[in-house]
Amino acid sequence: MSQPSSPPTPAFTIGVIQDHATADAQANVTRAERLVREAARRGAQIICLKELFNAPYFCKSQQSERFDLAEAIPGPTTDTMTRLAKELAVALIVPIFERQAAGVYRNSAVIIDADGSILGVYRKMHIPDDPLFNEKYYFTPGDTPGFQVWKTRYATIGVLICWDQWYPEAARITSLLGAQVLFYPTAIGWHPSEQEEWGAAQVDAWRTAQRAHAIANGVYVASPNRIGHEDEPGTDGLNFFGRSFIADPFGRYLVDGGDTEEILIATCDPGLIETVRRNWPFLRDRRIDAYAPILQRYLG
Repeated sequence: MSQPSSPPTPAFTIGVIQDHATADAQANVTRAERLVREAARRGAQIICLKELFNAPYFCKSQQSERFDLAEAIPGPTTDTMTRLAKELAVALIVPIFERQAAGVYRNSAVIIDADGSILGVYRKMHIPDDPLFNEKYYFTPGDTPGFQVWKTRYATIGVLICWDQWYPEAARITSLLGAQVLFYPTAIGWHPSEQEEWGAAQVDAWRTAQRAHAIANGVYVASPNRIGHEDEPGTDGLNFFGRSFIADPFGRYLVDGGDTEEILIATCDPGLIETVRRNWPFLRDRRIDAYAPILQRYLG
């Protein structure tokens, strides 16, 4: 493959945090702060936490009192994280349960730049509704402007959340907007009764779908997942499987995790994006004149 003579922008280093969560919100924030500091010490310039990082995955059942876990943006958690970002000179992606207004709650991610300023908020667009994943009860789907990118001090990034991972349209639009990295904060796990039969296949499908987004769009992909078993009365709960990773525009793993607390860090070279897109010009060869049917729910 031919390569550009020099990268269009400097290389940058990203980190993802893989950890668990408990019912103690302050302990979750304190743990995240410790892990962010360690990631920064190891050179990470853009750091992403897991989906709904400061709480257990509360969507395992429909309980109206769990709306009390939500907070405004800005609010106490984002205040802590903006101070941390400014102190460490890092950009942060902070996924939280957002109370936008009375009766309007979002699964959101706050994008904080290295000076501590809030660049914006991404609100999860695709909302699942499955056994133990009762998200439609809690979350209003993301609103305009929908898919976005943010120019941080170090790189231009896109943020999508968990269930968004399965939709090539989301990855494509965010890449077309100029993202160099797609971050996918996640809370995905197994039903214990299904784990033996389906567990390996589910992890492989989850990783493969996202690596395909990296390849099809010529971008980096970074996905932090949560870990650990979380109980839910009357059920077997969920086993969150971790396996966080960072992949390059070829879909190669730069770093991949297991099922324990980890900080995954990788350096991203924008020159590789240029190289891949020159030699695999998927964006050039798109037939945008033929894609109108994609706007239909079903064409059978």
